[in-house]
Amino acid sequence: MSYIKFEKSRIVNLEYSLSREIIRTNRAGSYASTTIVECNTRKYHGLLVCPVDELGGGRYLLLSSLDVTVVNNDKSFNVGIRKYKGDYFNPKGHKYIEEFETEIIPMRIYRVGNVLLKMERLLVHNEEQLLVRYTILEATEPMKLQIRPFLAFRSIHELTHANMSANTKIDKIKNGIKSRMYDGFPYLHMQFSKKVDFVHVPDWYLGVEYPEEQKRGYDFSEDLFTPGFFEVNAVKGDSIVFSASTKEEKPSDFEQKFAETVERKIPRDSFLNCLRNAAQQFVEKRGEDTLIVAGYPWFGSWGRDTFISLPGLALARYKLKLYEAVLDTQVRRMKDGLFPNMGTGGNYAFNSIDAPLWFFWVLQQFVYNGGIDCCSKYGDAAKSVLNAYKNGTTFNIHMRDDGLIYSEAPGKALTWMDAVVNGVPVTPRSGYAVEINALWYNAVCFALEMAKVEKDQDFINEFGHLPALIKKSFLELFWNEKAGYLADYVNDNEGRNMFVRPNMVIAVSLPYSMLTKEQMKKILDIADRELVTPRGLRTLSPGNKFYKGIYFGNHEERDNAYHQGTVWPWLFGPFCEGWLKVYEKQGINKVRKLIFGLEEVMSEHGITTLSEIHDGDPPHAPRGAISQAWSVGEVLRIIDLIDIYSKNN
Repeated sequence: MSYIKFEKSRIVNLEYSLSREIIRTNRAGSYASTTIVECNTRKYHGLLVCPVDELGGGRYLLLSSLDVTVVNNDKSFNVGIRKYKGDYFNPKGHKYIEEFETEIIPMRIYRVGNVLLKMERLLVHNEEQLLVRYTILEATEPMKLQIRPFLAFRSIHELTHANMSANTKIDKIKNGIKSRMYDGFPYLHMQFSKKVDFVHVPDWYLGVEYPEEQKRGYDFSEDLFTPGFFEVNAVKGDSIVFSASTKEEKPSDFEQKFAETVERKIPRDSFLNCLRNAAQQFVEKRGEDTLIVAGYPWFGSWGRDTFISLPGLALARYKLKLYEAVLDTQVRRMKDGLFPNMGTGGNYAFNSIDAPLWFFWVLQQFVYNGGIDCCSKYGDAAKSVLNAYKNGTTFNIHMRDDGLIYSEAPGKALTWMDAVVNGVPVTPRSGYAVEINALWYNAVCFALEMAKVEKDQDFINEFGHLPALIKKSFLELFWNEKAGYLADYVNDNEGRNMFVRPNMVIAVSLPYSMLTKEQMKKILDIADRELVTPRGLRTLSPGNKFYKGIYFGNHEERDNAYHQGTVWPWLFGPFCEGWLKVYEKQGINKVRKLIFGLEEVMSEHGITTLSEIHDGDPPHAPRGAISQAWSVGEVLRIIDLIDIYSKNN
C-alpha cells in the first residue's frame, strides 16, 4: 500500500480532485505541475515549464498538456480533461482513472474498454526534458494510441489567445516533430522511443478555463494551440516513451533514461521522505548560480526566503556543499550591505531589511553544524552588512544612538510582512521592528564571537560596546511588563504597537537573545494561546479588530489578509525552537505533535509537500503556493532539533 493513495471514488469527484495538485522540478529551473487528474486549473499548470534566458530568464510554459486517446475496436476513448465555460469539462478522462499514485513519480492507470493503460511521467534532472511512459497492461487485441500535444509558448504569468502571428508549421525529426510558435523561444522537440505517424492538423482550442485564476480575480480563459496528433500501434506489454525537450534527443535512450531517473529518486513513502523530496525541488542551478526557489508555481528566488529556508533544506539533508553554493551566489549579488529581495538577470530589488540579518543566522547554523570557517570566506560580506546598518544604507535603514535599527521608507514594506495594496503597506511596520532588532543583536553578538576567534581587535573595538547598549534599549523600548510580551514595532509617530503577532517569537528563538527565560516563557505562552494553530502560527491574534481569518478573493482582498491573521507554517520554526529552549525535554512532546501534525496536509493541496499559507480560521484550509521553501525547510530543521533535544536530554 502506498503512503499516499487516492480512492477511485475521490478521484472522479472533481470538487475533490481539482484541489489536489502535483509539482515536480528538474532542479535547474523547470517544472511540471497539474492536478491529480491532469486537468489544468491554473495558468501556471503545464507539463514543461522552462526558464528562457533569451527572454530575460523568466519561466515560460511550452507544453500545456497531452491528450491521449485509446482507439480500440473502432471506438475512441480520450483520457484527457479540460474545463470550458459553464463548468463544462471536455473530454472527461478522469472517469477512466482506476488508480493514482505518486510515491516515486506520478502514475495513473486508466481502464478504457478492455484496455488497461498505465501512464507515468517525470522530469529529467538538470535537463529541460519531460518523459512520459505509456505501458499497455491489458489489451485483448492490437490497438492504437493517439497523443495530441497542446502548446502555449507564453510566460507563466500571462495567458495566450488564437492569433495570426503564431507559427503553425512543424519540422520532422527522428520519431517526432519540432515546433516553435514564436521567435525568441526554443524549439520544442516532441519524440517517441519508437516510430510514430504524425498527422498535421493545426488548430486552436478556444476558451480553456482555469478556475483557480478565476477565484483569485485574474483573467482565466485562454486558447491553446495543437499542431496535430501522433499515432502509434500497440499491443499488450508494449511500453512507449514520449519526450518533450528543448533540444533534439536520441530516441533509443528514452527507456534507459526513464528507468535510471526513477531509480535515483527517494520514494515518497513517509512524511520525512516527502519533505526530503520537496526540499530538493527548491534547488535551482543556473550556470554558476545556485538558487533557492521561494515557492511553486509562481515564486522565483527571494533573498529572505532563501536564508530562512536554507538550514532546513540543506543542513537537514547533510548538504554542506549546497549550503555553501547558495551562500556564494547570494554574496555575489550584494549591494550596499543588502541582499536582493527578488529579481532575475541582474534586475534586483533590495527592499528587504531582514534578509541581511538572517544571513548571520544562516552563518551560525553553518558553523554550529560543522560548516567551513565562515570568517575567512564570508567575513567581508558580514562586515559590509554591519557597517551599512550602523552607518546607514538604502531605505533609510540605520542605527540610532540607542544602538537599535530604525527605518522609515514611505510606501515601502521592508519586513517579511510586505503586502502592499494600492501603494500602501497593509501592515506598516516602519520605525523599530521587533524581529529586526532581535536579529541585529544576534548578528552583532555572533560577529563578535567570530572576531574573538580571529583575534580581530579592530572589529571588537568598534562593535564590542553594542550588545549591552542594544539589549538595554531593546528591553526598555519593546518589553511591556504589564502585558507580558513585546511590542511588534515602535516608531516616532505612533509609539508602541502592541498587536499580538508572531514576530516577537523570533526574538525568543535566536541563538543570542536579550530576553530572560521568564520573559521568553510569557511570550511563548501568549503566542501559544492566540497564534498557534495545527498548521502554523497566525500573523495576528483573532482578538484584534483587523484580524482576517479567511484568505480568499481577488488580489487586493487576499493581500489584505496575507499578514492579518493568515497562518504560515514556517513560523513553526521559531516557535518550536523557542519552546525547546524554554521547556527543554518537557517541551519535546508538544513540538513533536505540532510538527508531525502537518503530515495530514500531505494529501490536501500540494501533494507530498507543504503549502505557503493556511486560513487563520478552522479548518485552516491550505492557500497560496502549493509548495513553499521555508515551510518545508523549517519543518525539516525542527525535526532535526527534536532529535538533538531527545538525545541530549
